[in-house]
Amino acid sequence: MTTPGEFVALLGPSGCGKTTLLNAVAGFVTPTAGQVVVDGEVVAAPGADRGMVFQHHSLFPWKTVIGNVEFGLKMRGVSKVERTAQARDYLNLVGLAGFERAYPGELSGGMQQRVGIARVLVNRPRVMLMDEPFGALDAQTRLTMQELLLGVWREVRTTIIFVTHDIDEALFLSDRVAVMTARPGQIRDLVTVKLERPRAAAVIATPEFMALKARVLVQVREESAQALSGPRP
Repeated sequence: MTTPGEFVALLGPSGCGKTTLLNAVAGFVTPTAGQVVVDGEVVAAPGADRGMVFQHHSLFPWKTVIGNVEFGLKMRGVSKVERTAQARDYLNLVGLAGFERAYPGELSGGMQQRVGIARVLVNRPRVMLMDEPFGALDAQTRLTMQELLLGVWREVRTTIIFVTHDIDEALFLSDRVAVMTARPGQIRDLVTVKLERPRAAAVIATPEFMALKARVLVQVREESAQALSGPRP
């Protein structure tokens, strides 16, 4: 569904299977039919080549910020000196230099999610999976995080699969948006977003953006109505 370094968003009504699809790619669940293949390899279990950023940060509350970011490297046997240096590099990348010794409970929601992003990226995954990572944030923080994510992505060029309910967010971030049908979820449309990069928030007000939004909104509303009326026969 993606090419290396691409940013793809999954959009669709509640219950259509967006998170389940993400979990299958991550290796957290096993498909009942078919296979998930990443770079030619069948996914059978979680692996360091696929990292997940959840809606709720899932950080270890008893570990410092740098301890959380280092954790995956520590489990892989990377030396203390090397993993600390790498963790600091990625904390710098997400704008958290100076917060290495803070604990998650001392951070704002946006800062916690930045730690989560750094914790995934320090392992240099082929694919970063993001399950509504900004859904719990206020509107201004959410926009700030979207812009930060695009800046980080330009630096690392990791493939991203991003689940969201927000049409603006999907179009602003992505190269392509996969619009899913109501349950059982299938790909109804794959919308190519040809908006120029790098993108700033002002792009949301452009005619090109509004035309894409109108196309996607019609489909999402139809599928949401279908979800309320019951599963397809």
